[in-house]
Amino acid sequence: MIEDSLREPGETGEGLRSVCFREVQKDLAQSSKALIAKKLSDFRLGEADGFKVFKTEIMTPKDGLIIFKGMQDYTADSIKSLEGFKRAWFEEAQTAADRSLTLLRPTLRAPGSELWFSWNPRFKHDPIDLLLRSPDLPSGAVVVKANWSDNPWFPDELERERGDCLRLSPDQYDHIWEGGYATVVTGAYYARQISEMKAQGRLGKVGPDPLMTYKAFWDIGGTGRKSDATSIWIAQFVGKEIRVLDYYEAQGQPLSTHVQWLRDKGYSKAQCVLPHDGAQSDRVHDVSYQSALEAAGFGVDVVKNQGTGAALMRVEAARRLFPNIWMNESTCAGGLDALGAYHAKTDERRNIDLGPEHDWASHAADAFGLMCVAYEGPKPKVVQDRWNDYGAAKSGGSWLTA
Repeated sequence: MIEDSLREPGETGEGLRSVCFREVQKDLAQSSKALIAKKLSDFRLGEADGFKVFKTEIMTPKDGLIIFKGMQDYTADSIKSLEGFKRAWFEEAQTAADRSLTLLRPTLRAPGSELWFSWNPRFKHDPIDLLLRSPDLPSGAVVVKANWSDNPWFPDELERERGDCLRLSPDQYDHIWEGGYATVVTGAYYARQISEMKAQGRLGKVGPDPLMTYKAFWDIGGTGRKSDATSIWIAQFVGKEIRVLDYYEAQGQPLSTHVQWLRDKGYSKAQCVLPHDGAQSDRVHDVSYQSALEAAGFGVDVVKNQGTGAALMRVEAARRLFPNIWMNESTCAGGLDALGAYHAKTDERRNIDLGPEHDWASHAADAFGLMCVAYEGPKPKVVQDRWNDYGAAKSGGSWLTA
């Protein structure tokens, strides 16, 4: 931005007007102003070169300007005040709201204008990642991935920090140091278990056993825009292994949509396993999920109500069984993201776990926990020996004596 400000005064003689954004900026201490001012100092650029640092802005050559704003403060009308600006740098863009990108992109349209976004990826569904890390990029977009390994001046202090993270927090390493998405939230219920599953090679390409029954484990949502999502995990119990093969989630859709997905994916003979409310009938239509699925040709089991503390019972069951779980990564990515984000609601002052937080991740986690509660491992074979009055074992028609 400093280089462009030096270079910009062209035929019109007007200086470059730039704006530095964050999604929310309560004061300049949260802005990039200090960073730009330090660079000016480092390169000994001052008033003689056309730069002057003021309390809220920086003047640049030929009456140019750099200002610092919170994008959330703008409206559809006030954003028009930026129409003469040619540079916009959105820092920490992982927090950018879809509304902010929608307002900003049509505003800077002057010839030679550029929008810059810098961020450490957080979630694949963040608006900035949907915009700039999708296969279909905006025209003229240039996306550069830069990591610690690309820094020729990477200091020893940070190298020690990186090594400590890899050793002590391997579940967070890829997100913090390699630009990966945050697949596991610090303090999540299954953080350690997911990390171990990855390290042990149990997350990857997992296929079905053609001789085993598919099981579909549900968390029931509802219909309507504001309803909870419906989540379904597809799994097979093969010996002691739990093979998790697929994941589905939809919000506000009728039961017929979920049933169609099962049929389209080849799970029309799956045994559906429902939570206790799956047996409850709709007050108007006198139809339950159980009866509707049975009418659609599915076998149905309903897990009884576990009562108070059911959510944490599911968590403990899942933690216990995680070493037996193998998961197909490509088809379960959305569900795995939810498991990595499923965490406790806490009373921070007293450091008390108040039980699972009910948010976007809880629906997938509830269905996953239901699977673990319903799991039945292989039953051991019981061999019964017959004994005579003298303590001798009878086997195969012969008497065996010690």
